[in-house]
Amino acid sequence: MQPINLFEYEELAKNHLSQMALDYYSSGAGDEITLRDNRAAFERLKLRPRMLVDVSDRNLSTTILGQPLALPLLIAPMAFQCLAHPEGEIATAKAAAAAGVGMVLSTLATKTIEQVAEIRQHFPDALQWFQLYIHKDRSLTRTLVERAYNAGYKALCLTVDAPMLGRRERDQRNEFSLPPGLHAANLATISGLDIPHAQGESGLFTYFAQQLNPALTWDDLAWLQSICPLPLVIKGILRGDDAIRAVECGVKAIVVSNHGGRQLDSAIASLDALAEIVTAVDGKAEILMDGGIRRGTDILKALALGAKAVLIGRPILWGLAVAGKAGASHVISLLQDELSLAMALSGCAKLEDIDSSLVKSAEK
Repeated sequence: MQPINLFEYEELAKNHLSQMALDYYSSGAGDEITLRDNRAAFERLKLRPRMLVDVSDRNLSTTILGQPLALPLLIAPMAFQCLAHPEGEIATAKAAAAAGVGMVLSTLATKTIEQVAEIRQHFPDALQWFQLYIHKDRSLTRTLVERAYNAGYKALCLTVDAPMLGRRERDQRNEFSLPPGLHAANLATISGLDIPHAQGESGLFTYFAQQLNPALTWDDLAWLQSICPLPLVIKGILRGDDAIRAVECGVKAIVVSNHGGRQLDSAIASLDALAEIVTAVDGKAEILMDGGIRRGTDILKALALGAKAVLIGRPILWGLAVAGKAGASHVISLLQDELSLAMALSGCAKLEDIDSSLVKSAEK
């Protein structure tokens, strides 16, 4: 029987993934407090629907950085998607493009920048961004950026919350590494870098410690912008003062994110950080958010607090694991249908009707 919500996809995915892959995808850092709180934050926030509004026709479309989307949704950057399905990021890109939603390709993808970009031959309007980790080797980073630009990606999405990798204890216990035949495809084509097998340690944790630059500062954003004309998006902001600094540095969009609870445990839930950042930015950059979204009502709540769009991560992996591209497509379709229904029941015919009056904290 086909799943009817994202939680059912998660349960089914457990039957299709190795224990190492399942733990890698689903785990958070430390005691996984933030991982759980990302979800709980949506449950704490209640809706205040409007009545007697004509919602016979609903319009879910929007634009992000000037590019149209069929609904306010992007696929978050996620590494190693071929652990879920042999087509990995290519299946995700096809599902996203067919649905008219965006996709952010991870630096640590198991398909190359160019392979994923080829999807636009069939979907020329597909929104594709490239997520970037800045390595200690600046020439390697420059090469990645140039490849993304030449392949037609529409923005660079710099992850700023990972100067070091969070301690994910399930990965440490499993000594996480990629199985034979899988590689970080974009790095292998540049320098032969790969995720090592480390005794008693996560191979990804070791990779970050060896290769990524923990000395990254705001000043480095100017260097990044100097080597590429694409708009810069930064992902991983949780404070209003950091958001203001980002705007001052020329950032065009901000993803409010705690990395799915995988970096600093006990960090604030993304949803709880959202309103402060929206207020601080005051329309000078577009605000997106990720973390814990599993229902159309979750998207509605995020939009009510000021997000222009949201990103989803793990549910796409569950869809891939269960049924490849068809599974990922169905996950997107479920969210689209749920958002449309939530808008109707809240008295919102279009996204512009969604505002902060629709939500109320349970504590108030």
